[in-house]
Amino acid sequence: MKFNLTSNHLRVLLYTVFLTAAGASALAANYIILNFGNISTTQAFKAFPFLVSPKWEAYANDFIPFVHAIPGMVWPILVFIPLIFLIHFFAIGPKNFSEDGERILFYGAFTRFFHWINAILFSLIVITGLMIVFSKALGGGGLIQNARLIHLSCAYAFIVTVIPLFLVWLKDMIPMPHDVKWFLILGGYLSKKATTVPAGKFNAGQKIWFWLATVGGAVMFYTGFYLSDITSRPQSELFSLLKIHIILGLFILALFITHLYMSLFAVKGSLKSMISGFKGKEEVKCLHSKMKI
Repeated sequence: MKFNLTSNHLRVLLYTVFLTAAGASALAANYIILNFGNISTTQAFKAFPFLVSPKWEAYANDFIPFVHAIPGMVWPILVFIPLIFLIHFFAIGPKNFSEDGERILFYGAFTRFFHWINAILFSLIVITGLMIVFSKALGGGGLIQNARLIHLSCAYAFIVTVIPLFLVWLKDMIPMPHDVKWFLILGGYLSKKATTVPAGKFNAGQKIWFWLATVGGAVMFYTGFYLSDITSRPQSELFSLLKIHIILGLFILALFITHLYMSLFAVKGSLKSMISGFKGKEEVKCLHSKMKI
């Protein structure tokens, strides 16, 4: 039987690879890079004087169990959210719209340029953040130290490059009454039919992601800035900053995975539109019915 690799097959393949990587990387990497680096993460942290100071001992009973619990908080997000979307993909499938006829410029060159810069930086921040969380499974050492350096460098770059995009998209990201109606029908994504949904240029889900990625990203930068130099603040304050950084990071991770699914799989051609800037008129009328065209 002849098999033709279609775009849908490619999407399924990419998503399967993503699921496999998310579910198995931390378990397998320890065997692959067991001897990477010449010192362990534990040894590196022991070099900090405050860790053995009397003040630190007062907070160790709370701090250490919380740190050990972080991977257990992250795993359910990495496993169950992609699993839900995988079920959605096979049970309902992506929205399909005709690409014939008039095409509407949806994203200008300026926004596409900064969006892709931010997308790359944000992805690296998430990936290296996960590497830091699962540093023990990954063998620690130089690998995690390099991941931490990339994590910090990308965070500095992101906080600067996100500003132009924030200013350009701000007026379209203000919550509107019809956003409530969008939530009530979950954007029409539970229907196999391409139904008209109440949304402007950006729907309610995209607005939540925008505010969490920008404002939430600023909070993550603030907390991460002080956590990057763990001798800069009192131990009690560092513990509070760490809890904010991790808990907010869990929400960002969940919506990051959601954004990936929506961008790559939920609407056929959505990734292409972010490259070319154009959407078909049928898609705009259906998914952005409140937008003036």
